[in-house]
This record gives sequence, structure tokens and C-alpha cells, in this order.
Amino acid sequence: MSVFGLAVFIIAIALLFDYINGFHDAANSIATIVATRVLTPFQAVLWAAFFNFAAAFFFGTAVAKTVGKGFVDLSLVTPQVILCGIAGAIIWDLITWWLGLPTSSSHALIGGYAGAAIARAGMVRGFLHSFDALRVPGGSQWPLTIAFIFLAPLIGLISAYVLMIAVYWIFQKSSPSKMDGYFRKLQLVSAAAFSLAHGSNDAQKTAGLIAGVLFTSRMIPAFEIPGWVLMASYTAIALGTLSGGWRIVRTMGTRLTRLKPRSGFCAETGAAGAVLLATHFGLPVSTTHAIAGAIVGVGSINRLKAVRWGIATNIVGAWVITIPMAAIIAWLAFRILRFAGGA
Repeated sequence: MSVFGLAVFIIAIALLFDYINGFHDAANSIATIVATRVLTPFQAVLWAAFFNFAAAFFFGTAVAKTVGKGFVDLSLVTPQVILCGIAGAIIWDLITWWLGLPTSSSHALIGGYAGAAIARAGMVRGFLHSFDALRVPGGSQWPLTIAFIFLAPLIGLISAYVLMIAVYWIFQKSSPSKMDGYFRKLQLVSAAAFSLAHGSNDAQKTAGLIAGVLFTSRMIPAFEIPGWVLMASYTAIALGTLSGGWRIVRTMGTRLTRLKPRSGFCAETGAAGAVLLATHFGLPVSTTHAIAGAIVGVGSINRLKAVRWGIATNIVGAWVITIPMAAIIAWLAFRILRFAGGA
């Protein structure tokens, strides 16, 4: 296969991952608004997909550049490394989707990218130097990314908890039914905000990898994010959201805690704030982590027993293993590709 043909193939696989990302993470955007019955599932995915795509016109490319060149040494990156990295992320996403676990597509992508780069570093520099791949010239994003595995849900939890307290204080003289009447309308706004945040952060991650393919294939002279790459990435994630990930919707929207319109509004708003803060600083953060933390925050406002902590613990466990599991799958994929003579 020619360099151009290989690049086109990998870009198609990257966009497929972006589609699966939207499919897998649709639950993040719509779980609360479906659980509170403000919108039907079909209406909710239309709403979320529209704002996923609309994010393309409001945010820059800082996250895309971070993903493309902030995690591995670009001198070790080839189109095959990117292909195997995406394969690792896709396989892990599909496994966790089947299990109904709301893991992070973002961290699966980062882990897969790292695992494939580690495999190539071991091939060209020797096994003992495999982890040279993670020594990024100019500064690594690994410390902040690892920190945000825990910070994103914590920020979402605290933000949503504080918002719930403010809502109860402001509406202390209103009946619960009257409050829910207000928040059924306001939840449309909060769901839109979270979908914008989801699109702004997650679509850029795929755009960063596609730019890496173009750069390592010498189709662009410097690592930049072309406009058409952004548009393609936002379109793919929006189409994926339209397809919905109903297994994870059930876990996020009904099994963690019981939600009402007012708590759904606070959860979505708190999570959106956490994700948009990370996007502003160019950090690839997990929307899954942010919304799960926010849902726990609103669920614990009355009593801690309102949160099903056993399910929450399983979710956190899946978060922790996502990067290493995606890395292992991608490492194996690269070794298999090399054995087959394709790397």
C-alpha cells in the first residue's frame, strides 16, 4: 500500500473511532435528561448530536495539539503506530460498551497511542528503552492527564453538589413539583452545555491523531490541525452520538442514583464546567469521569446512601485500568502487525 493509501486508511479508522466515541459516550450527554424524562431517548440524542457538532465553531485546537504531540515522542511515531493505537482504543471501547461500563474513550485513545509507541520504541531502540516513547521533548502531558482521572470527577462532584445547595436555597419556598417545572426547561440548556463541552474536548482528540498521520506521512510540513480535519472529526462524533449507547445510558442515568430535573440540571452544569475548564487549558479530559462524579455529587446531597457505591466503585475501577488495558491491546496489535510484515 502506498503512503497516501495508508494515510487515507488510517484517517478512515480514526474517524470510525470518533464515531464509536460518540456512540460510546452518548450516555454522558443524554443519560440525565432521559432519566428525568425531560426528553425521549430519540429527542435527547438529536439534541446532543446537534451541540456536539456546534462545538466546532466555538473552540480552538489546543486539545488536538496536546493529543497529537504531548504524549509520545513524535520521532517514534509512524502511521502504523497511530493505526495500532486507534485499534487498541476501539477494541477497549467496544469491550466496555458491551459490559455497560462508562469508561473514558479519551483515555482509551491516549493509552492505545502510548502502547503502540512503546512497542515501536522497543523494536527500534531495544526492549529496555521501550518507555523512551513516553519521554516527550518539550514537556509531557502525562502528569496532568493522570491527575485529571481523579480531578475531573472531583470537580464535577463538588460543582454539582454546590449547585444543588444553591438551588435548594433559592427555591426553598417552592414546592418540589414547581421546582421540577422550572428545571425541566432549564435542563435543556444544561444538556446543551454538556454536549458542547463533550464535542469540544473529545472530537479534538481524534483531530490531533489525524494531524499526526498527515505529519508523519509528510503530507503537511508542520504539526497543525487543518480545518477539514476538525470538521470531519466533529461530524463523526455527532453521528456516533445520534446512534446512542443505550447500555451505558442505563448505568449512568438510573443505576448510580435517582435523578430529578433539578438534580439532572446541576449534574450536567457541574460536569460541563469541569470539561470546559480542561478544554480551555488544552487538556484531554474524560467527559465520562466528569458526569459520573457530578451524578454522585447530586445523589449524595440528601444522604450518602442515595448513591449506589458498589456500582460507583466498579466504574472507578474501570477508569483506572482503561489506559493500561488499551495500551496492552495496542502493543499487541503493533507486534502482530510487525510479525505480519506491516510495521
